[in-house]
Amino acid sequence: MSEHPPRLVYDDECGFCTWCARLADDLGDFELVGFHELTPDQRARLPDDYETCAHLLTDDAVYDCGEAMEQALARIHPVFDAAFEVLRAVPGYPSLREKLYRWGADRRDWWGKIVRCDPPAKN
Repeated sequence: MSEHPPRLVYDDECGFCTWCARLADDLGDFELVGFHELTPDQRARLPDDYETCAHLLTDDAVYDCGEAMEQALARIHPVFDAAFEVLRAVPGYPSLREKLYRWGADRRDWWGKIVRCDPPAKN
């Protein structure tokens, strides 16, 4: 068992990102960490351009962008984990996963018109 629950690092100025992070936490076991709440040690584990996407920090790994969402979903329910296990065997899947993540992330303002929570960094 790990020392800490996985830390879901997200843009805490984005209403859609906040909604997604809170939903993940409601459905799974995550510690939510907004960009504004990062400790120096957590920040050191992230890429220089960390503010371009979400991240999942475990005790022994760092997942970025689409892979972070994949890993979070896989931890929420075994059905997701099984589906991703199959997808990982498909040639080109990692590239497609990242393109889909980027497509969704680049439209956060639009998604936020549908679902959102008040972002903590703007309160």
